[in-house]
Amino acid sequence: MELLKYIFLGFIQGLTETIPVSSSGHLLIFKKIMDVNIDFDTIAILTNFGSLIAIIILFWNDIISIIKGFFNYLKGNKDSKNDFNYALMIVIGCIPAGLVGLLVSYFDVFDKIENNVKIVGLSLIITAILLFMIRNFKGKKSDDKIGFKEALTVGLFQILGLFPGISRSGSTIVGGMFQGLKRDTAFKYSFMLYIPMSLAAMVLELKDLALKSELIIYYISAIVVSLVVTLLVTKWFRRIVNNGKLIYFSVYCMIVGMLVLLFL
Repeated sequence: MELLKYIFLGFIQGLTETIPVSSSGHLLIFKKIMDVNIDFDTIAILTNFGSLIAIIILFWNDIISIIKGFFNYLKGNKDSKNDFNYALMIVIGCIPAGLVGLLVSYFDVFDKIENNVKIVGLSLIITAILLFMIRNFKGKKSDDKIGFKEALTVGLFQILGLFPGISRSGSTIVGGMFQGLKRDTAFKYSFMLYIPMSLAAMVLELKDLALKSELIIYYISAIVVSLVVTLLVTKWFRRIVNNGKLIYFSVYCMIVGMLVLLFL
């Protein structure tokens, strides 16, 4: 039964990490409901790692192409200018949330509210409103049209994802669509930002990692389940975004947010 609890939490993380419903918020909701003796902070860090590996696998070809193009341009290959610019826009897009994230971590800004399930309920409603606002957006800008303004706007929206319960993927995709990016362009750019931001967050959270040797098999099981489910769900989510069906997540976040506020 103990192993099943860890597998279940890995499943919840993988299911909710990349779709715009807040994985951290859902883990907190289930922490409240399940009332079990599990170190949720450690589980969150480990299952986030599983999700990160899944995203790297999914976007591996894009990552390699961008890295190669960046260095080829530095060597004088002008044909790689688009990859070079895209890499710079990833850096710019990470700066706002990166700086705010460091301040939040250093001063423990969310220390008193990060485990408040009511805050999660409110945040889910905010996410629902954001997704509803861009439900019919269909931009025209592709990868090579992401400039300083677009990157900075998405970066500022990504700050919302630092708030407990607000989806990072949801806020960045909304920011991209507000700037006129194509749906798939906004989706891809959102996850290009996710990779460095997730790595940075893991480094900051290592101080909270409290592993127990007798639970290693449980930890590994949670990571593997999170990885596999994230792979499957992210592929599905990409189709949802490209088909303009984000309204489904808006409705879901609104319903769950209201239920949390009313009953938890």
